[in-house]
Order: sequence, then C-alpha cells, then structure tokens
Amino acid sequence: MTTWTDQNAERPISLTAPSGIDRAAHHRLDEAWLAAAWSHPSTRCFVVSGGQVLIDETPDGRTELVMTPSFEAPLTEAHRYFLGTDEDGVSYFALQKDALPGRIDQSARPAGLREAGLLLSARDVGLMVHAVGLENWQRTHRFCSRCGERTVIAAAGHIRRCPACGAEHYPRTDPAVIMAVTDEDDRILLGRQVHWPEGRFSTLAGFVEPGESIEQTVRRECFEEVGVTVGRVEYVASQPWPFPSSLMLGFVARATSTDIDVDGDEIHEARWFSRDELGAAFESGEVLPPYGISIAARLIELWYGKPLPTRTFI
Repeated sequence: MTTWTDQNAERPISLTAPSGIDRAAHHRLDEAWLAAAWSHPSTRCFVVSGGQVLIDETPDGRTELVMTPSFEAPLTEAHRYFLGTDEDGVSYFALQKDALPGRIDQSARPAGLREAGLLLSARDVGLMVHAVGLENWQRTHRFCSRCGERTVIAAAGHIRRCPACGAEHYPRTDPAVIMAVTDEDDRILLGRQVHWPEGRFSTLAGFVEPGESIEQTVRRECFEEVGVTVGRVEYVASQPWPFPSSLMLGFVARATSTDIDVDGDEIHEARWFSRDELGAAFESGEVLPPYGISIAARLIELWYGKPLPTRTFI
C-alpha cells in the first residue's frame, strides 16, 4: 500500500480537526483527581442521550454545544464520562441520560452528529464525537461477553469491568474501508445502496474482516459489491464515525476492470462517471452529492477537483 498526500489538508475532514482537547487518559483511574476535577468551578459538562446533544446559536451567529458548570449539572450516578482537558486546564465531562434536559429559554435544540458536525467548533465536535461513541458502547455492552454477568463502569467511562470473572471490556471500534475507485480513463465509480433514496450515490465501503488487511478489504468489497477488480490502493485519511462505532479508513484505488455486476444485496446501482458527467448530474438533480460531514464527500472532491454541491445534514 502506498500513501496518497492530501493536497487540501489545510481543510480538515469533518470530525477530524484538532480539537485542542487532551484526553488525559492517565487520569481516568485516579478517582481522587476525577473528584477534584468534577468539583472545580471551571469544569464544564453536557448531556448526551441517544446520540444527541443540545446545541444553541450565539448572538454573533456561531453554533455551540450547550455546556454547564458541573455544579449545575443534572444528577447521574455512574454515567459520567471524563473527556479530557484543554490548554487552560478546563476539564470536560459528558453525562449520559435517558433524555436531554429542557432549557428555560427554549432556544437550544437537540442535534445529532450528522448535523452538529458541520456547525460546531473543532473543540465541540471533538468532545461530542468522544461522548457519542462512549454513550453508544455503554448502552449496548452492559453485560460480560465472557460470563454474562452485568458489568460496572470504570476508568471514567472507558472500561466496563465484570465483578464475577474479572474481565475488562473496552469501547468497541469497527474498522471500515471507504474508497474512491477510478479507472484508466480517470472516471470514478459510485454506487447507490439498496435502502438509499433515488439519486443518492457515494463511494463504496465495507467492514474489515478478521485476518484481513485493509488493502485486501478494499479489493474484496469492490469485487463483492459491484464485480470490479482493483489493483493499486493508496491510503488518504481516516475519520471517526460513531454510527454506531466505526473508524472509516479512506482510500483511492485504481480499477483493473470496469464491467459492473452489482450484488443486489447492498448495492442497487453503480455507475462510472467522468467529471463532466458527474457535474451535469449534480446540476440536473439526477445525482445527489454525499453529505458534507462524510469522508466520502472529500474522497470524491479530491478526484473532482473542486468542492461538491453542499447538503446540510442527513
């Protein structure tokens, strides 16, 4: 595998911009430090529920994650997750609740990452990605996979321990490849999944299987989904994608065949596009571009040579 250099690296892929937050993992097992951090007046926290948080618009037109001092936070027994500290020493926590709290001023609104990821600052997005990933794992991995006993939260939300057999369980991350495939005529291959609306096309993608390299995954997924064989594979960038627990590994790849044979299970339709053809399809509405938060949009854009038409959120 070779590595491709992103010529537009100054414009980070969504959810990957430096957040300025140090996760400070060395503090997660220090209960005294965590208690002191929680009680400090500068500490800020926010509630996460079902993958959503509260966001609010400021008078100057920015969108912010709604955070409160820890002493104003809603009560929670165990579901308090330490997310890290910033350069000023401010500590940040997420609180997992069954519902988002109401707001007296009624100006805040709930939002998921697909929307908020395009609106919030790099700091707020980084905090939200971390919190949403932890919340989903905590909700879906409450029992020990070794003995079946209910586990308990440890390490400020980053470990679940089994009191019966002593096993420790860590947040799950599923690696998945996503690839912009081009042919010798420099056309790009885009597909439409079976459950997507008419006209929505994007790059191919799939999960890494046990015992498989990521290069092998790129080639296998392309052949399984659309019958296209792939030769050269070049890594571009990665993106956390907590929907629910993926890490997207982005690639460009060169096809060695062009005949399309969709599998019908995952992919309903696939087509080769030249730049002119794709531009015309965007303009006519025949093809809807991927949503801007996804690394798929960047992969297509790097081939396309200019920004894609924008869509706000999923």
